[in-house]
Amino acid sequence: MSATEIQSPRSGQISGKPESGKIAPKYRRGGSSRGNFEMAAWLFMRLSGVVLVVLIFGHLFVNLLVGEGIHAIDFGFVAGKWADPFWQFWDLAMLWLAMLHGTNGVRTIINDYAEKDSTRFWLKMVLYAATAVIIILGTLVIFTFNPCPVVDGVQLPGGFCPA
Repeated sequence: MSATEIQSPRSGQISGKPESGKIAPKYRRGGSSRGNFEMAAWLFMRLSGVVLVVLIFGHLFVNLLVGEGIHAIDFGFVAGKWADPFWQFWDLAMLWLAMLHGTNGVRTIINDYAEKDSTRFWLKMVLYAATAVIIILGTLVIFTFNPCPVVDGVQLPGGFCPA
């Protein structure tokens, strides 16, 4: 084939000759369920990114600009914030979306750069295990947080706990 004769992926014919409009066999895409997952993962990255921007800027606005700003952030501030179910779910959504968004991004990097199937498998298993642990522990912290714990019938000291 000379430099002027270029293979067309649409017909399997050499340029300059009539094309039938059919895709050449070597250019056909194999149908697989993985394509649907990858499309869903791609769409999730875009949608979760938009939602995360709203959640993060809302979080920063409330924590840094409202009230006394950064000087008000302490254990009592977090305790008061997490006493409200709205902020519990806000922070939970931020945790889950950020972890899943990041995990999906790292999964894509692993797929792109890990050459051996076994290496790819084990890297993704470590990634999924770490993600699961962080999501589970973060969820437990958000919903089981008690700013005024009672130990052996005695309430631990703290200026923010009711008497």
